[in-house]
Amino acid sequence: MTRYLIVSATRAEAAYVPEGLPLVITGVGKTAAATAVTRALMEIERDDLMVLNIGTAGALRPEREGLFVPGRVINHDISAAALRAFDYDPREELAVGDGGLATDDSVLASGDTFVADPLVRDQLAERADLVDMEGYAVAYACDALGVPVHLIKHVSDSADADAMDWPDLVDASAQVLGAYLADLVAQS
Repeated sequence: MTRYLIVSATRAEAAYVPEGLPLVITGVGKTAAATAVTRALMEIERDDLMVLNIGTAGALRPEREGLFVPGRVINHDISAAALRAFDYDPREELAVGDGGLATDDSVLASGDTFVADPLVRDQLAERADLVDMEGYAVAYACDALGVPVHLIKHVSDSADADAMDWPDLVDASAQVLGAYLADLVAQS
């Protein structure tokens, strides 16, 4: 039987996680997320464990709204081409979603930059559908420790000036994420 570990950057995004599910609040950004997830995974039994990273995301394209379970995640703010030129593999893209839950065809871009600039958004839209600040780091830590991970993201904004309203938008996304988890647990 699969056991779940719920991972969220903020308490606001995890406000409606069903009681009884183990929850790790990582803090904002890739470094905080990777550190918190690695620490949590090192402290628990990992057999039959699946990490579910829930959170909000900015839509990089106008038609993207609602809930997504991306099958790929990219690290958008790494100098991948330069690192490859030095013969290093930056692993800037990871496949996610092994472990049984269905993924969709969306691509999540993660980076430490809070995207609220339409020009940055449009550049990212050439490579991805959604943007957040932790998904890649959570996936990387899980991959390193051999734990399946799913990224479950709800669009809260359009990754433009409206993204600055995130504190007022997060609760609606948190409700959808909590309902998704409740349905998942009920089906298990």
